[in-house]
Formats: sequence, C-alpha cells, structure tokens
Amino acid sequence: MDPFDAGAGGLLRQPKAVWATAGASVVAFMGIGLVDPILPSIAQGLHATASQVSLLFTSYFLITAVAMLLTGFVSSRIGGRKTLLLGLAFVVVFAGLAGTSDTVGQLVGFRAGWGLGNALFVSTALAVIVGAAAGGSAAAILLYESALGLGMACGPLLGAVLGNVSWRYPFFGTATLMAIGFLCITAFLKEQPRPARKTSVLDPLKALGHGGLASAAVSAFFYNYTFFTVLAFTPFVLDMTPYRSGAVFFAWGVLLAVFSVIVAPRMQARFGSLKVLGGSLVLLAADVLVLGYGGHTAAIVCTILSGAFIGVNNTVYTELALGVSDAPRPVASAGYNFVRWFAAAAAPYFAPKIEEWTDVHIPFVVAAVTAVLGAVVVVVRRKALTHEAEELEPKHAAEDGVGVFADRPN
Repeated sequence: MDPFDAGAGGLLRQPKAVWATAGASVVAFMGIGLVDPILPSIAQGLHATASQVSLLFTSYFLITAVAMLLTGFVSSRIGGRKTLLLGLAFVVVFAGLAGTSDTVGQLVGFRAGWGLGNALFVSTALAVIVGAAAGGSAAAILLYESALGLGMACGPLLGAVLGNVSWRYPFFGTATLMAIGFLCITAFLKEQPRPARKTSVLDPLKALGHGGLASAAVSAFFYNYTFFTVLAFTPFVLDMTPYRSGAVFFAWGVLLAVFSVIVAPRMQARFGSLKVLGGSLVLLAADVLVLGYGGHTAAIVCTILSGAFIGVNNTVYTELALGVSDAPRPVASAGYNFVRWFAAAAAPYFAPKIEEWTDVHIPFVVAAVTAVLGAVVVVVRRKALTHEAEELEPKHAAEDGVGVFADRPN
C-alpha cells in the first residue's frame, strides 16, 4: 500500500483531529528555524555577540531535553489533549514575551519557557498522531515528518519576512499562529484514552536500558550536534540580509521535507534503513566540511544541500526510536529525545566558542566528526538496532512491493 494513497488509511485521508494536531505541529517546528534569518539582526538590535545570541537555541533545547522526562508523566495523568493545550499555552505566552525583550538575557530566558511548552507539545503530538491516524504507524510517521519538514521550511521564511521589519515581529507572529493552533485542537481533538499505567519521570531513562534504543539515541546525539551547527551557526557565516538568509533556509527546508517524506522511504525500501542512515551521515559530514572550507557560494549550496541528508536522517531516526524497543512509544520517544536534544543545546553554544578559540573553519570540522561518529555507532551497534526493529531488507521490499514500513508492527 502506498502511504500517499488518498484511499482509506492513506496519508491524505485523516480525521480532523489528526490534521489539527499536525497543523499545530507545523507551527511548533517553525519556531525552531524561525530565528535563523534574524540572528544577526537580534545581535545588532540587542548589542550582543554571536555566542550570546546562539544561546537562544541552547536555552530552548536544554529545557526541551530535560522536559522530555516530564512529558509522559504529565500526559498520562491529565491526558494527551490537555497536555497539548498546556504546551501550546506556554509557547503562546513565552513567544509573545520574547518579542518584548530588551536584553539578550531576557530573550534567552523566554526562549527557555518556550522550550518547555514545545517539549510538552511536540512529544505528545507524535503520540497523538500515531494513535489517531488512519493507516497505522506508517502514515502517522510520514505525516509527522511532513509537519516537521514543512515547519522547518516555513520557519525561516516567516522569520525573514517579519524580521525584515523588526526582529521582534517573528516572535509575535509565532505566538499568534500557536494561538490559532490552540483553538483548532480545542475544537477538533477529543480527549485521548489514557494509558492503563501512569508514566513516571524515570520511565524514559529506564527505557534507555534497551540497547537498541540507547544506540539510536547516542547516534542521534552525535547527528544532532551536526544538524544544529548548520542551523544555528551557519547564519553568521553566511552573513546575509534576513530575506536572503530566509531564502537559503527555505530552500534547505524544502529539501528536508521532500527527502524526509518522499525520498527516505523509497531509499529504505531499496537499501535497508541502517545502510541509508549510515551513508547519509557520511555524506552530511562531507557536506559540512565543504561548507566550512569553501567560498561563500559553496557555503550557500552546501547549506541547502544539507537539508536533503538531514531529511533522510530525521525519518530513519524517528522510526528507530519508535520501533526498536518494546517500550510504549511515548516513553521511548521521551527517552530518545532526552538524549538527542542535549546535542541541540550544545552545538549552538560551542560552535561560536570554537570559532573564537580557533577560526571559522574548525566548528564545521567538529560537526563533520560528530556526523561520522553517528555513523560509527550505527555500524557498531547494528545488531542491537535491528534485533527488535525488524528492519526491512531490500529483498523483502522487492518481494511484497509494500514499502519500507511493511514489516513494522503497527
């Protein structure tokens, strides 16, 4: 079955609740790349250095990582719908407050509150979409990755358009869009069934005791360092106007969306998930090396091209996190995200620091090394990653023609 089939169970035929959740997810992911085109403008407007402004990502993802331990605890007690609404409310409040900041310290603090809301929303949204989507986990994961790709593409574009007027406007714009998402989920999403057993704060950490899930999380940690070096540090290297920077990252986001939703599943069906992941990580390492050492035009091209590799990686890692262990999906997702988001917090802080200590090239060398380390973990821990995940090998895809998710339990 083609997951894009508009028939029963296809990606395009989903309940209103799923579309409302996916739509709000688009805006949530927009918030990640929203500040990309305006980082230099924020630095100028608040008289801050690149390393200070990069803390916008660090505070956001540091709180997001820690909050992952709380998402299951909260949602298993108040329900998925209320958890989504609570997360959205946090984002609306703190995104709006971020737009009123007078110092970089205030802005970093408000982004931390935003990260808490985003953690509550994003992790719960994935569980809600997987639980409510027609077509099982195949359609649900593709729909979630579609929301991620679209949000990553539109975030920089919105940031550029609004940020060209004032760096404050993108924050107000996000607060407004998330308020609309709040209303949509209130109207269309019914309360989801609560799990029979309430989740404790330690459950995601216990889930990481599974070798396959721990391996996926560690590999994703290294990969995310590379990912967020590109996302948070490259705008300073490109040194372009908000419009031009927004256009670059919009093209980057389009490639991310296309490769995560369309290309990755087909590559997995032909070559197998882990071979695709390992190869994509190595290619990403080569890409960021050229980005760091090439000229300005090469940097633009490689920034855009990295979206293709990031899109492939995102899809495969999401699958592994949800399917590699026997832990409930929300718990597995929380444990996996707890580990990988620490790298998303570290890269924006260390990349400009490394530049200050050395030169502009070395942050990309470090990013290339971490991408290769992610691939090494995949190779070394291949048995752990395939033991429970039932990875679809190419020969199976040829035999049944069903696609990459055919052998996955729904």
